[in-house]
Amino acid sequence: MTDAGFWDLWYFHVPNYLLAALMYSMLGRLLLSFFFPPESRNYIFRAFVRLTDPVLAVVRPITPHAVPFLLVLVFATLWLLVLRFALLAMLLGTMASPT
Repeated sequence: MTDAGFWDLWYFHVPNYLLAALMYSMLGRLLLSFFFPPESRNYIFRAFVRLTDPVLAVVRPITPHAVPFLLVLVFATLWLLVLRFALLAMLLGTMASPT
């Protein structure tokens, strides 16, 4: 059994890496939200906000308005996790996934 290199399976690794980076950035923003107000000028917090705002722009319309903002961050993290599993399931279904 031979191991495939990174570039042989780029169609799995690149999207999976990007989704994982967004997911962990969302968790980082959630944790930092307990220490910094939303209008904080802290550059690290602003970087997390700028990186995760596009994901929240997609998740917020499908989340009920009664849900507090911190729970929207949790739901966005869960949606990204679901996307990672869906990517793996799709590639397993086509027999194109890594072993």
